[in-house]
Amino acid sequence: MSVFTIYLDRFAAQLALTNMMNRRNIRIKVMQVLYMVETQNQGTPNGLLHKEFDKTRNLFVFLVHLLHKVALFAEVEAQQRASKNLPNSADLSVNTKLAGNLIVWETMESESFKKALEIVKPSQWIDADIVKTIFRQLSESPEYQLYISEQNRDKSKEKEILKFIFGSIILTNDNLVDYIDERFTNWEDEGDIMIGFILNYIQKPASINFLDLVGDEKMKFAVDLLNTAIDKKPITEGIIVPKLKNWDPERIALIDMILLRLGVCELMYFDTIPTKVSINEYIDLAKEYSTEQSGHFVNGILDSIHKEMVASGKIQKISHKGK
Repeated sequence: MSVFTIYLDRFAAQLALTNMMNRRNIRIKVMQVLYMVETQNQGTPNGLLHKEFDKTRNLFVFLVHLLHKVALFAEVEAQQRASKNLPNSADLSVNTKLAGNLIVWETMESESFKKALEIVKPSQWIDADIVKTIFRQLSESPEYQLYISEQNRDKSKEKEILKFIFGSIILTNDNLVDYIDERFTNWEDEGDIMIGFILNYIQKPASINFLDLVGDEKMKFAVDLLNTAIDKKPITEGIIVPKLKNWDPERIALIDMILLRLGVCELMYFDTIPTKVSINEYIDLAKEYSTEQSGHFVNGILDSIHKEMVASGKIQKISHKGK
């Protein structure tokens, strides 16, 4: 079973949810911005946050553009082979069906995609040899041969061939994945969500706003979480530090402290997020982004803070505004 098939099964039941960024990825971006604020002191926090969201948009637009380039290469291939000095019959009969893929052309005519191309300029990351490599691998597959053998244009088949290109060729080729990773520092963090974005795009291209992958509600959550973590730093650290006991606050990993601050912010100031969800999210992020012991450490501290707040009635789950 390919990596793509696994993700396809995971996301198939929730395609309607994957055209927007999820809260886990938003927490990661807020964590990263706070780390930059603490260590680099460059730019405003909100400006840095928006740049992080721009990275997500840029990566998504690039991946869609790459799919388009591969599809359109069918026509480039036909022209190049026909222009040989001594073309044979095979050179003169290259099938160009893929270049007319309905999903590709529907997207290329989309106003939001046209504007995204102007802003992102994804061609700067497109290597002609990479496109050729993908197309040549595709053209040798039984799936592609079946696709071009059918004269009609069934929209479901148009979608399936794009899924095949992305999932069974691009994602399964380590060189291609490395190619993406080298150009986009956020690929490692956002590869999973990009698979969801691409699936949703292929399934429902008209529903995608290429200029806004976050949405107003989740952007508000991101901005509120970032600003709360900054504004309430003295309060949250005042709650965290006494719980450290034998730990030296100066020697605790900065990422751990940032995650603890974010966790306490959600416990205290975000009324729509269940406390269990917040704690589990930050434990998972500590395991992934900090040291081997960080998951256990963050779990212990947040659990202790949570129990104490519940016992004293301090968790009211109200908005931080005005506080």
